[in-house]
Amino acid sequence: MSHSFDVVVIGGGPGGYVAAIRGAQLGLRVALVEQDKVGGTCLHRGCIPTKAYLRSAEVLHTLRQSREYGVLTGGVDLDFAAVRSRKDKVVSNLHKGIQGLLKKNGVAVFQGRGALVPPSIFSPNGLVSVMVGDQQELLEFNKVIIATGSRPKTLGIPVDGAHVMTSDEALARPDLPASVIIIGAGVIGMEWASLYADFGVRVTVLEFLDRILPTEDEAVAAELHKLMTRRKVEIVTGAAVLPESVQAEGGQVRVQARVGEQVREFQAEALLIAVGREPVTRGFGLENRERVTYGPGGFIQVDGFGRTGDPAIYAIGDVAGGGLAHVASHQGIIAMEHIAGLNPEPFAPVRVPRCVYTRPEVASVGLTEAQAREQGREVRVGTFPWRGIGKALVHGSVDGFAKIVADAATGDVLGVHLIGPDATNLIAEAGLALTLNASAWELGQVIHPHPTLAEIFGEAALAVEGRAIHM
Repeated sequence: MSHSFDVVVIGGGPGGYVAAIRGAQLGLRVALVEQDKVGGTCLHRGCIPTKAYLRSAEVLHTLRQSREYGVLTGGVDLDFAAVRSRKDKVVSNLHKGIQGLLKKNGVAVFQGRGALVPPSIFSPNGLVSVMVGDQQELLEFNKVIIATGSRPKTLGIPVDGAHVMTSDEALARPDLPASVIIIGAGVIGMEWASLYADFGVRVTVLEFLDRILPTEDEAVAAELHKLMTRRKVEIVTGAAVLPESVQAEGGQVRVQARVGEQVREFQAEALLIAVGREPVTRGFGLENRERVTYGPGGFIQVDGFGRTGDPAIYAIGDVAGGGLAHVASHQGIIAMEHIAGLNPEPFAPVRVPRCVYTRPEVASVGLTEAQAREQGREVRVGTFPWRGIGKALVHGSVDGFAKIVADAATGDVLGVHLIGPDATNLIAEAGLALTLNASAWELGQVIHPHPTLAEIFGEAALAVEGRAIHM
């Protein structure tokens, strides 16, 4: 059966379904093709289920510390089956919500594997072929948006789901390992290290580089390293894992890593590979579109509006190097508005907030201090500790700090970095400051209510000019 649409979106994750809804709002005829479930990796195997686990870990930690708040409880135990059940319920509710939104907005959803059919005299831009059960649907389009996402990298290590896992298998696992080795100390690796540690799992993290969270400000990464070590998480940096050394037998996994001049062996009940993700660009006909080009890491090259070298094809999200769910959604809106003939602002990577949901949380937006200096900028830096914020003491979370990097000449805020309580929510204020090209002085003039955690922005902004009040 053949259908005609203005735009066909391949991939129903946070980039694809948001783009589809925005297109429908703009009066475009939109089809969404998803081979699994709308919501994508983020909803079903990534952001949401992982954060549900992290929330359970946070509650468990709080209950175990309740005596500090004058609250006496009996024995506190973890029911991991209930943790998993709650996670599944959260995911199910959100999945139903997305399905309802697509239906409400009139998006035609085709559940099946989509494949690009080369252009012909009958369809100059090509078609998307979708197998829905045993029936082929042909979707003619003016534009197509590729939003096929990414998959976990494995370093070539065989994954069995029981002893050797990626984050996909870790989320599907019905029980907790007694001990785990995590390869990779980026966002995914450190989040799993944090939740596993709170759940009572013995954790060892192996990181190839010389520090954890290599994309974050160095001072923030060092602080998290210190705090995670205090929580008995073993972190080994400068560790070059030897993939061929991985052996799983007798209920244990062994792996070797070169650390300095030595080769060390590590052993645990499970191994979690958290070394990043790779784009899904093969197997659905995109390789036949010669004008679509690829950059480092195999990501599709696009401009600020999501356009590829092929005028009929846009790409958004992980497949185009986005790497974050909120990036995919934002790029999806930009791409669809551009297709509709509007004049959206092109995607600005420097404005993207980055969040790490460890305990304590890490969040940032803009340039790190090192990045600003590498650009040849003279900078002034203001930092302020949570111990100087009354609400942080009330909250019982005083580790960490806020750091603001500002241009020394103009005072403009170049980057904001947080490690501490509720950082992933608080960072939105800093994102607004960057969007409005605010100066540190202007951020310092914002009247922050007292007592709140947000007061740390005002103090850190004042600290840029050496005027912090409570330090």
